[in-house]
Order: sequence, then structure tokens, then C-alpha cells
Amino acid sequence: MSGTTVYGAFDPLNAIADICESHGLWLHVDAAWGGGLLMSNLHRVKLQGIERAWSVTWNPHKMMGAPLQCSAILGLLKDCNQMCAEYLFQTDKHYDTSYDTGDKTIQCGRHVDVFKLWLMWKAKGSEGFESQVNKCLENAEHLFDKLKQRPDFELVFKSKPEHSNVCFWYIPPSLRNMSPGPERNRRLHEVAPKIKAKMMEQGMAMIGYQPLGDKVNFFRCVFSNPATQTEDVDYLLEEIASLGHDICIRAETDL
Repeated sequence: MSGTTVYGAFDPLNAIADICESHGLWLHVDAAWGGGLLMSNLHRVKLQGIERAWSVTWNPHKMMGAPLQCSAILGLLKDCNQMCAEYLFQTDKHYDTSYDTGDKTIQCGRHVDVFKLWLMWKAKGSEGFESQVNKCLENAEHLFDKLKQRPDFELVFKSKPEHSNVCFWYIPPSLRNMSPGPERNRRLHEVAPKIKAKMMEQGMAMIGYQPLGDKVNFFRCVFSNPATQTEDVDYLLEEIASLGHDICIRAETDL
């Protein structure tokens, strides 16, 4: 994986490619979310070794901001899936049949996704895309740094995020001095859903949450819009803290 959906993590592709080559295994890289980092001179190192893959998936409608849907499958797709349908791609045409591109796509007669990306690339250029990607990761790092400084939040991972995904918990006052254990987890699991519900009711912001493995519900903030500014990130944190403090205080009073 190059950019997992939840954590935004990147696998060591060169090490995996070494294993695949030694055992004759097909190496496929899912870069649907992380592939956009190839546009950044600063961050493309996280995909080092992707050129050794036999196939790669990439979704420009994610980090690149292309309209839904815009997906690419790169590699040996044509050799593996080409049907050479004679009723579509006759070889005795009066022109060079290499221009018949229909057999190079899994979509056949449907709209061509790559055209959206091509138009955006013409408008923004590689430097524009690089700036866009860098800005999103700068916002993630800003949020990460802010969370480290606050006692009312707790990071799911203490290390700097690899992508623009930042995962964290809001810790209400009643849980801040509570020892880790099943009861704390049970109560913490209820915090994020309550805060998000209040955010949606007020219509001022929205952020996703989820549990994963042994980790109870945590917020997952993912930056993909370069128009987001650091003051927007600061505002989000203050709103979460305000709503979370109010909700938890009222809940404890009701008890």
C-alpha cells in the first residue's frame, strides 16, 4: 500500500519488490490515495520503488482533486486484458489501427477518466499540482503539531504523519486522569460520535471518525483541499474541544 485509507501509511516498496522478484511474484501497488505524492519533489520519496511494480492503481479524484470518478490502472493491463474484439477493432482499416485506443482501457465506450486529469494538468501544470500536494501535507503537519501541544487531545500515533491523514482522540476532562483500561475505552468510544453529531447539527464543520482494530473511535482528519488554511485547522480544534467539553459535562451531570 502507498497511502492507506485510514492512517495514510506507506509500505517499503523496494523491500517488498526484492521479495517479489526473488519468488517470481506479481507486485501490485495500491497508490489510490498516496499516488498523488509523486507530484511532489519533497514527498515522492515515500513511494520509492513504485517503478518496480508490475501494476499500480491511482485515483486522481482523491488527492489531486479531479472530479469523480477519475481512476488509473497502470502497468501490463493491456497485455493481460486485451480482447482484440474483431467487431470493434478491425485490422484492415485504411488508417493506422494503433490509433484505436479502445482496447487500452477497461471502460471501452464509457467516458474516459483520464481526460479530466489531462485538462487539470494543462491548467495547473506539474508545479501547480506539487504546490497543492505540499499544502495539504503542511496542513496535516500543522494539525499534528497543535495536537501534541494540547492536553485535551491525544494522537493515535506519536510519529509525524506520512500523508495528510491525522488521527486523534478528544479527551474530555473526566477521562484525562483515568487509567487505561476497558472502562476508559468504553467511555472514550462514545465521545467522537457525540461531537460529530453536534457538529452536523450546527452545520459549522464535519470530520470523520472510526474505530480500527483495538483502537476505539478516533477522529480521522484528512486534508485534500489546498484552500484549507492553518486558521481553519485551528478553528476545527477549538470547535471540537468546545463541543466535547460541553457534551461530556452535560452527560456527567445527567448521571
